[in-house]
Amino acid sequence: MRRRLPRSAALPAAAALLLLSAAPANADPTYPTTPIPQPASSGQAPISAPIGPQPLGQAVGDAGTALGIIRLLPNAVTTSTILPGFGETLPKQSALEAGMGLSSASANSDAYLSYEKAVAQASPFGLSVGGNAPQTPGSVVQTALPDNPQPISGGLNAPPNPLLNIGLLNGSAHARWSPTLGPCVDTIADASTSVASLSLLNVIPSMPNLGLDKLALDPSTLAKGFDLTKGLQSLGGLLQGGGQTAANGTGSLLSLPNTLSSRSQVKLVDVPGSKNKAVQSTSTLQAADIEILKGTPLALSIKVASQPTLKVTSTGDAKTSKVDYTAPVLTIEAAGKTLYTLDAAHPTKDIPIGLPLTGLSDQFGQLNDIPVVGGLVSTLTKGIQQVGNTAGTVLDLGVLRLSIAGLDQKSAQMTTPFKGFQLGASARLFDLQLLPTTKLKSLLPADQAKNLPSSLAQLSLGEQVARAYAPTGGVICGTTSTPPAGGQAPKGPVKNLAYTGGAYDTVPLFWTGTAMLLLGAVMVAAMPGTRRRPLAVAVEEKPFKPSPRPRE
Repeated sequence: MRRRLPRSAALPAAAALLLLSAAPANADPTYPTTPIPQPASSGQAPISAPIGPQPLGQAVGDAGTALGIIRLLPNAVTTSTILPGFGETLPKQSALEAGMGLSSASANSDAYLSYEKAVAQASPFGLSVGGNAPQTPGSVVQTALPDNPQPISGGLNAPPNPLLNIGLLNGSAHARWSPTLGPCVDTIADASTSVASLSLLNVIPSMPNLGLDKLALDPSTLAKGFDLTKGLQSLGGLLQGGGQTAANGTGSLLSLPNTLSSRSQVKLVDVPGSKNKAVQSTSTLQAADIEILKGTPLALSIKVASQPTLKVTSTGDAKTSKVDYTAPVLTIEAAGKTLYTLDAAHPTKDIPIGLPLTGLSDQFGQLNDIPVVGGLVSTLTKGIQQVGNTAGTVLDLGVLRLSIAGLDQKSAQMTTPFKGFQLGASARLFDLQLLPTTKLKSLLPADQAKNLPSSLAQLSLGEQVARAYAPTGGVICGTTSTPPAGGQAPKGPVKNLAYTGGAYDTVPLFWTGTAMLLLGAVMVAAMPGTRRRPLAVAVEEKPFKPSPRPRE
C-alpha cells in the first residue's frame, strides 16, 4: 500500500531531492529538516524534553541517484535567495531541469520531527524551473518514526511530455528507526527505482527555431541533395523534432532500450577495532546499452562494460573515513565497430556535428541529406564512410561532448549539530552535452547569436551522490534515560510549570480560579429567596365631563 508523505514533510523531502541532484558533495552543514522552534522571549516556557529512554547514537547521511536528467541552458539563470546579494555568490541554475527515476535515502538523528529521522523516497519525475522545484505527485515515500518492518513499493507514472518518454517505472522505499536504539537498525533508509525504457530529447528547444535555409551561407557550397529546410532544433534532421517522444527511442538524441535501475541506501557499518559504528551512504546503478541518434544511419551505441558504484563511509575521523568509487567503462560503437572508449584515463570525447560541403559529394558520391557526425558520413551507394580530413569538406555547427564525470569529493570537520567529520562525493555515469561553436554563431542573425549560452543542452545518466557524517569516535549504539542536549528528563508529573511572560505561576492561578468559581456557586445556591414587590402602575386621571342632555 502506498503511503503518502505528511504535508509538513513535503518541503523537506523536496528540498532533499533538489540538494541531492544539484550539489550533493557540498560540505554545507545545513540539512533540509524542520528547524527547531526557539522561545520568542526570555520568559517563555522552554521546549518540552522527551520522556523515557532515548537512543545515544547520532548519525547523519544521505544518498541519491537519478536515472536521467535533462538540463536546458545550464548555468544560465542566477540563483534567487531571500538574502539580498547572496544569489550572485552561488552557482547559476539551469533554465529548465527535469529528472526521472529519482531515488533518495536520508537519515538525521538530530531532526526535530520524529518522522524526519529516516526518509526513503522514489519519485518518477522531478522538475526545476530556474532553480525552483515543486513537490511532484506520484511518489512512493516512507518515513520513520514510527518504525516500518516492511518496505512499500508501487508503479510510478510519469506525465507525457515532448522532452522525454519513460517506460514502466517501479519504485520501492524503506525507512527504519528504533525508538530506543535510534539509527542502530539493519538499514536506516533504502530507496530504489527501475525503468523499462527511456528516451530523451527529440528536439532542442534552446536552439534557434530556424531552418538551415535561413542561415547566412551559400547553398551552392553544400553537398548536392542536402535538404536545407530541416531546422536547427532537429539538428538538421537527425532528431524527430516536436510532438511526443517515441517510446522506442527513434529520433531521440539519447535512449535506453533496456532496463535501467538505481538504488540509494544509508546504514551503519562496523568499524574495525571499535565497538562503535560508522555511517555509510551508497549509490549504485545498473545500466545496459545506451543509444545516441537511434533510427539514423549515424546512430552510436554505448556499451556499459563496468557498472558504477559510489560508497561514502564516515567514522567520525578524517584518517579512517573514505570514498570508494567504481568508475564506469564505456565503449562507443558505430556500425559494429568500436570508435572510442571512455574510462578514467580518457573521460571525454568530442563528436562534431557539421553540414556536408560539395567536396564530400565529389569524394563519396551522392550523400544522405543528414549532417556529418563525428567524421562519419552516410552515402547512398557506399554506406557509412569515415571522412579523413574534414577541413574544407564539413561546416561544423556544434559538438556532442560525451564524458564520464570524474569523482567530485569534499570533506569538512563539523561541530554542529555534533562534533564529527563529514564526507561527500558525487559522480555521473554518462554526460552528453550539445555545445554550439563559434562557426554556428557566425551563421545566425546577430540578435540570436548573442543569446547562445555555453551549452544548449545537457543530458546526464546515472547521477550519483552520497554524504556521510558521524560523530568523533563513531556512532554509539545504546540507550539512556537522559535525553541528549535538551535538559533533564522529567520524572513523573511536573509540580511547578514555567513562569509566563507576566511572571505568575500558572498552577496556583488555575486552582485559585477554580476555588473562587466553586465558592460563588455555593453562595448563590445558599442565598434565601425574597418576594418580589409588585410594580406600581400609574393611572392617568382625566377631568370629568358631563354627558350632553338628550333632546326632548
